[in-house]
Amino acid sequence: MRSVPPEVPLDDEELVTRARAGDLESYELLVARHTASAHRTAVLLGAGSDAEDVIQEAFVKGYRKLSRYRGESSFRSWLLAIVANETRNLHRSRGRRDGLVLRAAANRQPEVAEDVAVGAVLAAERRAALVDALRRLPEKDREVIVCRFFLDLNEEETVTMLGWPRGTVKSRTSRALVKLRALLDGAEVRGG
Repeated sequence: MRSVPPEVPLDDEELVTRARAGDLESYELLVARHTASAHRTAVLLGAGSDAEDVIQEAFVKGYRKLSRYRGESSFRSWLLAIVANETRNLHRSRGRRDGLVLRAAANRQPEVAEDVAVGAVLAAERRAALVDALRRLPEKDREVIVCRFFLDLNEEETVTMLGWPRGTVKSRTSRALVKLRALLDGAEVRGG
């Protein structure tokens, strides 16, 4: 009796090819595969409670624009660029340009019970300081920090997502980190 080899999951490129040919199940698999990172992106870029609407719109636009996907970057980074654009559209429609931060994380203050270790309190304070420092960065600096360090996108994926030249991503990342460190050092001096 021969055993049937386990089915190898299709990669994104194969699923995109099938979806372009009208296979809705393939696009559904892409949606399922990338929903978590799309949601995380929308939240980190400031969509807050509207993150579900943002990613739904991004997936619809992604499907409509599949013919424009050229495969020069990963499908994930191409899709996250659409999510980022939808999040920017949300901010424009709200008239709020200063909210590209982890709103959900900032609003959720950890409850500290009497028996919680001092380390947990310090971690919460550091997290709050980081969120505050990110909030005070200029928009483009926040975007590049979120892409590179919160979403763990590599340089090429960040270039695709933000639509910036590689040199701009490199220089802005470097300058944004310097600004973020200065803000965090200032917070430490004030709080310490």
